[in-house]
Amino acid sequence: MIEIRNLKKSFGDLLVWEDVSFDIEDGETVAIIGRSGCGKSVLVKHLNALMYPDSGEVIIDGENVFDLEYVALRKMRQRFGVLFQGSALFDSLNTFENIAFPLRYFTDYSEGDITKKVEEALGLVNLEGTGEKSPAELSGGMRRRVALARATILEPDFLIYDEPTSGLDPRTSSEINKLIISMAENLNITSIVVTHDIHSVLEIAEKVVFLENQGMCWYGTVGEMRKSDNKELMDFITASEYQIRN
Repeated sequence: MIEIRNLKKSFGDLLVWEDVSFDIEDGETVAIIGRSGCGKSVLVKHLNALMYPDSGEVIIDGENVFDLEYVALRKMRQRFGVLFQGSALFDSLNTFENIAFPLRYFTDYSEGDITKKVEEALGLVNLEGTGEKSPAELSGGMRRRVALARATILEPDFLIYDEPTSGLDPRTSSEINKLIISMAENLNITSIVVTHDIHSVLEIAEKVVFLENQGMCWYGTVGEMRKSDNKELMDFITASEYQIRN
């Protein structure tokens, strides 16, 4: 379980947000939404202490991550996988080596074990037989799936998705959403999804955090969001749907 308590973050005189508090239950999928520049990506970087707040706590299984010493912090960060916006694959490595990279860096697995794990990961994202292909030979959706396989290869407890459907066509976006659901169910991963895509939120998320006006403007289940009369939230959803239609 991740508990976010009274987080405040600013850069110099610029306040990003303050008094952000919510919980992420084990196995849950939480979407973090809000307009560009509201601090969504900044927020998720606090979950594994890649950034530190002005004040507040992030507590994972009873431990405040900002109090951890180097060795414990490194171990905690290995519990997180990240699907970066744009996939962030290594252009100089083929698909197999991209996925194998965390295994080579963080484990002492044999080459046989690495091969087995990479092939299993490729199967989970429906990319069997593509190990020799370079990133340049893959479509945008395939690159996103390779990045997802790499993000899950170390069997993380938590998986952060940074705009997982950004730049993809509707059909490919739907395929990625189905994979996010599948990963959560089959691997028992807790998912934190930063997105502008309201259709994705409705499809994949159980709870939603809405950042607006330098704080957490709304938090609740997807069902509650459908019925909400929060003006800022409804304005954001309406604007998002208009942008998709046009």
